[in-house]
Amino acid sequence: MAQVVKRAYKYRFYPTSGQAEELARTFGCVRLVYNKALQERTRVYALEGRRVSYVESSAQLTEWKRSGEFDFLSEVSSVPLQQALRHLQAAFANFFAKRAGYPAFKSRKRSRASAEYTRSAFRWRGGALTLAKMDAPLDIRWSRPLPEGAEPSTVTVSRDAAGRWFVSILVEEEIVPLAPVERSVGVDAGVTALVTLSSGEKIVNPRHERRDRRTLAKAQRNLARKEEGSNNRAKARLKVARVHARIADRRRDFLHKVTTRLVRENQTVVIEDLNVRNMVRNRRLARAISDASWRELRSMLEYKAAWYGRTLMAVDRWFPSSKLCSSCGALREKMPLTIRAWVCACSAVHDRDVNAAKNVLAAGLAES
Repeated sequence: MAQVVKRAYKYRFYPTSGQAEELARTFGCVRLVYNKALQERTRVYALEGRRVSYVESSAQLTEWKRSGEFDFLSEVSSVPLQQALRHLQAAFANFFAKRAGYPAFKSRKRSRASAEYTRSAFRWRGGALTLAKMDAPLDIRWSRPLPEGAEPSTVTVSRDAAGRWFVSILVEEEIVPLAPVERSVGVDAGVTALVTLSSGEKIVNPRHERRDRRTLAKAQRNLARKEEGSNNRAKARLKVARVHARIADRRRDFLHKVTTRLVRENQTVVIEDLNVRNMVRNRRLARAISDASWRELRSMLEYKAAWYGRTLMAVDRWFPSSKLCSSCGALREKMPLTIRAWVCACSAVHDRDVNAAKNVLAAGLAES
């Protein structure tokens, strides 16, 4: 049965000089409002021990606009500013529910520059998108079509560190689940092989960061030699950002292809519940683990499985998948990472990763 989901379509666009200036002002105002509201909430909680609501923050925003010091806030659309307060409210809700850490201030250099527009702050006509305070539509590169008859509910404009402009359009889309299949697969995440499947197949890790490591190192050395605050340093920083962006784009594209294939071919996908945050503390493996991006791999599997009627399961991270014989169930006491193949007492010959994937699948099916 088809289900209606909210799905974001992201496109690159090329603003005019006037649009770029307007958006840059909006980004700055959004960051200012978010940081001031966070500062005020922190102050009130420290002095009075109470939480500030979204309604109070919204009233404070009106006062800031009238104070004379921040009257420039009235020059940009009010919707992105209100959305910034809503995002802060959600951040505090997650913090008090112990789902996230305390909200952090937005940095001009390190935070992603973005602004969110709801339906009252943009016009959508004939496939042309015009934002509030602008008299011309955005020059969007439609790399793929929106669903037929789709009406955007939210539009998020952003600029990444490499200076590229993107617009993310949120629409409601009807997704038809895939036809059921008989196959199930266990997935063992790794470094040399990005994933090893219980079928015995290994999908090699392209190691996108390693491929561009020399180019990245050269750009970073060039950046280090530039004078702080100079135009040349800004240009060098942009070159570094472009290399990082190319690596991230290639990695994300590859992960999309791998996860889409796994979801299409299998009714049940079983993975390990890895604690990536702790694993990257290993100095020897941190770079390789980050390049593999296991967390993003799992995230993609989760929402694609939910969309297309598949089942994703995660076995406990302490499950001894590598030390357990998938043939007889015997458990070895130790299994150092240097051992890539081993022979069990039952005479079964195991590839370490394939054996782990088989055990992960068996454990997942047993739980279900």
